[in-house]
Parts: sequence; C-alpha cells; structure tokens
Amino acid sequence: MISKPNVKPARPWFAAGPTAKRPGWSSQALPHDLLGRGIRAPEVVERFAYGLRLTKQVLQIPEDWVLAYLPGSDTGAVEAALWNMLGQRSVQVMAFENFGKQWAIDARDHLKLDKLEIIEAPWGQFPDVSKVDPSKDLVFPWNGTTSGVRTPGVDWIADDREGIVICDATSAAFAMPMDFSKLDVVTFSFQKALGGEAGIGVAALSPRAVTRLDSYEPPRAVPKVLRLRDAKGFDRSLATGTMINTFSLWTLEDWIDALEWAKGAGGLAELIRRTDANAAALNDWVERTGWVEYLAEDAAIRSTTSVCLKIIDPRVTALDDKGRQAFVKRMKSLLETEEAAFDVESHRNAPAGLRVWCGCTVETDDIVAGAPWLDWAFQTAVAEFSA
Repeated sequence: MISKPNVKPARPWFAAGPTAKRPGWSSQALPHDLLGRGIRAPEVVERFAYGLRLTKQVLQIPEDWVLAYLPGSDTGAVEAALWNMLGQRSVQVMAFENFGKQWAIDARDHLKLDKLEIIEAPWGQFPDVSKVDPSKDLVFPWNGTTSGVRTPGVDWIADDREGIVICDATSAAFAMPMDFSKLDVVTFSFQKALGGEAGIGVAALSPRAVTRLDSYEPPRAVPKVLRLRDAKGFDRSLATGTMINTFSLWTLEDWIDALEWAKGAGGLAELIRRTDANAAALNDWVERTGWVEYLAEDAAIRSTTSVCLKIIDPRVTALDDKGRQAFVKRMKSLLETEEAAFDVESHRNAPAGLRVWCGCTVETDDIVAGAPWLDWAFQTAVAEFSA
C-alpha cells in the first residue's frame, strides 16, 4: 500500500462552489459599519453601487453594459434572464452538463416555449456549434461546472446575429478570457471564481439585452425576485445599486473584499494566469498518473476551473454505478479525514469521478501538494475494495 505523503496543502479547499476564499482572507477584514442598516439607506445603496462598478472594472465589461444584482446566485441571475427575455423569438439551449440541462428543462417545461430546440452533447463533449442559428435566441454555459467542458472560443457566434445570447458564465468569469462582443447577457455568482459568499448573482446586460427588456413584455407572470422590468421596460434603478429585495450586506462586503484583492493582485490578466497555472499543475499530475483521465478528453474544450476527472483503472470501471459512486465517496472520506483535500468528488448528477477547482483563489503549491494525496486515497480505496 502507498504511504501517506509528507506534505499537505496549506489550504485544502478545492470545492467548485463556494470556492476557496482569497489568499489571506479574514472575516475581521470586512467592514462592519453598515451591518444592521436599512437596505435602502443611501450609504448602503452606494456601497452596492460601488460593488457593481468594481465588478465591471475587474471583469473588463464594456462601458455601455449595465449590471444588476439578483437573488439566488447564478441560478437566480440565469432564471431572471430566461423569464424576462425569452419568447419573442425561437430559442436554442445548449445542454452538455447539469446546468445547461436545467435551463433546457426550464425553457421546455416551465416557460413552455413552443419554438425551442435543445442542442445536446454527452458528458465530456461540447455541442455541435454548426446547429446554432443566429436568428434565434441562444442560452449556453461558457464553462460546464459539472462536466469540466468549456466552449472552444466563441467565433461560432455571429456578430450580426438577430437573437440575443444568454451566457451562464459562473465558473468562467474572472478565470477565462471572454469576448463580450459575442454575448448579450452574462451571468455569474459571488461564490465561484472569487470565493465570495453564496446567495447573490449578477446579470451583466449589453445594450441589445436592455433593448429587448424595453421592447418585449413576456406573456407570463414573472416573480418579483426575478423581475428585471418595470412598467416602462428595463428597471434602470437596478443598475444603480438598488436591490430587488433585501440582500445580505455581509455577503456584499465579502464580495467587495474579493474584488479589491483581485484588482490589487493585478486584475483580470493575473486572475487568468493564476487559474491557468493551477490547471497546468494538475495536468502535470494527470499526465503521469495511470488511473485517472479527464472527463473532457479533447484539450480544446477542457475547463481550467472545474477540472473533472474520471477513474479509468479497470478495478474501478468494472464496478456498477453504485459501486463507482461508493468508491469515490470512500476516496473523499479518506482525504477529508486527513484534511488533505475537501470536496473533490464529482457533481451528484455527473458520472462518478473527481472534480478539482483550479480557480484563481487556489494556490498552485496546494494543487501540487494535493495531487499525491489523491494517489494515496485511490490506492487505499482500491486495497479496501479488493479485500
């Protein structure tokens, strides 16, 4: 049996959401002066507005775009876009991982769109982009958090498109280069790439998206917490820091703390560099390890944040689905008992395997230190299952 490694990650947090806090994070560093204040107080509204301005600056969102906070993290932000904007044109939804599949279900079963096409791909693959019709609205995840698959660029999105493009970017924002000229709605949450607290999402809206909100009234009742429109069209107060309902000031201060760290660290270019370095360090281990492989076999579509791995050792692949799930759970238990790596199992709806978050708040040294522990947990679990 393989012996335990001598070195552990200093920060063994590798979950894909909420992700690791920024290096050096402390709750004591967060301002407390507005806690307990009314959500409509001018100072509070300005603090929320500052968070939007800083988000726009760090993510390098075009100047003519507007941002709004939504309850319910990225899920709420995507849902708001779907419920407020879809129905004017035919719709295509890319479904190649759990959340894309959820948006497809919403469009079909809840919004009941009659002009809907679902463009699917198996786990580990990206859909056939030749099927994308620029005359139709499009919904797609930039990066599949649960499949480890990301889009191989967005050259396949037409510049002269007639439809709007709604992009779920929650595990890509702040970690991957994004061409905003190809997108119209970009959603993400506090809890992903910058390790913020959960509960609040952001919808970034292009001028084309605002025009859709101004000109199109959806033929459905939209719940208040998802409502982007008022009687005149887009509710422009949302772009000024005004909240749809009562949001957590603590969560907002934590988000601002993460953004200020990101700006001070070198901005978006440095965040992407850190992410790429982490993914490269994990890749070095994958390439020399015989029992594991990427779920996304094509490197061109492989995520650098939510890296999803499948176990290919025949002693594990020979197990049935429940057996493979039990094997991964045993690995998880071994790692967490040793406090060597937390939350590295695959998403509950994905094929049984491992998922390691390599975003910018993770340190490369911790990826390097954690990899031998994955080997140890695998070998230990194999010995137990073979006994």
